[in-house]
Amino acid sequence: MITRVDDYLHAVPLSGADAEQVGPFTLFRSTTIWPYYARPVPGSGVTIEPSDVELVRKRCAELEIPLSFEWVVETCPSLGPAAAAAGLEVVQHPLLVLERADCRPVVADARCEVLSADEAVVRQARAVVNLAFGESGTAVGNAGPAERDTAAAQLSDEMVATLRDRVGRGVSVGAGAFTEDGLVAAGTHQPVGSATEIVGVGTLPALRRRGLAAAVTSTLVEHALDNGVDLVLLSAESDAVAAVYERVGFHRIGHTGAAE
Repeated sequence: MITRVDDYLHAVPLSGADAEQVGPFTLFRSTTIWPYYARPVPGSGVTIEPSDVELVRKRCAELEIPLSFEWVVETCPSLGPAAAAAGLEVVQHPLLVLERADCRPVVADARCEVLSADEAVVRQARAVVNLAFGESGTAVGNAGPAERDTAAAQLSDEMVATLRDRVGRGVSVGAGAFTEDGLVAAGTHQPVGSATEIVGVGTLPALRRRGLAAAVTSTLVEHALDNGVDLVLLSAESDAVAAVYERVGFHRIGHTGAAE
């Protein structure tokens, strides 16, 4: 299972990046408006050394792109210590998966549905998620519908065009929860073959603790399972956030690592 997850995570950046081999890593050079990262080649079994990290640092400097790494800790346990020794900040997050038999639909007091590529919808969904991650965690916060509308209007046209293009190409599928306040929670899944990853699920901070994130996640899972996917994965920000996903049927299989 974890090998399959690692293979998926190595394939999914290719919808927005070109791959280049740098030592024991694949460096994903972005072809879109956000940066990507380097990953250890799945199945290589190599022990990463600080000197390997320095190879990527040098190449990123040549390309004038940010230096960052992502990986599955259990398949490459040496990368975290090597990255830390090379002076990078290293974090780990719970890695969870869900298979069809484990799916437990969650319903909230909201209308949940797959989102279109309509510009206004894309703007609001992105604004919701940005505000959610701007006030991280699961506690009720400050940003609400008014802040969402302001943030949506301020999104760049380039960002919105990129998001709409990804929806149109089928590499990104969004879902949202709607109440009397409009779109208040949103998230995305990114299918590659028969696997997909749920990313960027967030609720307007002022409207947390209503089960909206779990309901959006459930909608994304149901869409994925109805469209040829049999393995759904995600990386949670924290144990508290992981508990939200466990309500839908996810279970932990390891950790993802990130360094920058």
